[in-house]
Amino acid sequence: MHQDTELDRIDVQILRELAADGRLSWRDLAQRVGLSLTPTTRRVKRLEDEGFIRGYLAQLDEARLAGSMSVFVSVTLDKQSEKAIERFETEIALAPEVMSCFLMTGDSDYNLRVVVKDLEAYHQFLRRSLTRIPGVAHIKSSFALKAVLMRNAPPL
Repeated sequence: MHQDTELDRIDVQILRELAADGRLSWRDLAQRVGLSLTPTTRRVKRLEDEGFIRGYLAQLDEARLAGSMSVFVSVTLDKQSEKAIERFETEIALAPEVMSCFLMTGDSDYNLRVVVKDLEAYHQFLRRSLTRIPGVAHIKSSFALKAVLMRNAPPL
């Protein structure tokens, strides 16, 4: 991505429209942003080439496919060596229940969002995956009561 690239009003509108509906036809996109087809496709190609658009996804129904229980898990490692961090990150990536994993500052080393069907499925995830990763010293789980807000794009 080019650090010096400026996004104008039309670029931002293109990004908003595609974030809301990635299957939008080029013709519909052009109409919504007020350009003809060729300049619109050129702009989208530039936004892709410069890394503003990394790809196109289908938004899947998490609850129907994996379960409606979101668990936020704070993980502390027994040491923060490069090897321990690499091992944890490699192992946690193998667990399909983990929807996101962030290396943190503060009291814990990692924060995960885990999606499971129910409490028993979470217990199995702990036993089968998380507690078997070498170097995990402490696990703290918080259960989400409901999703209040989930965005699929940053502020534009």
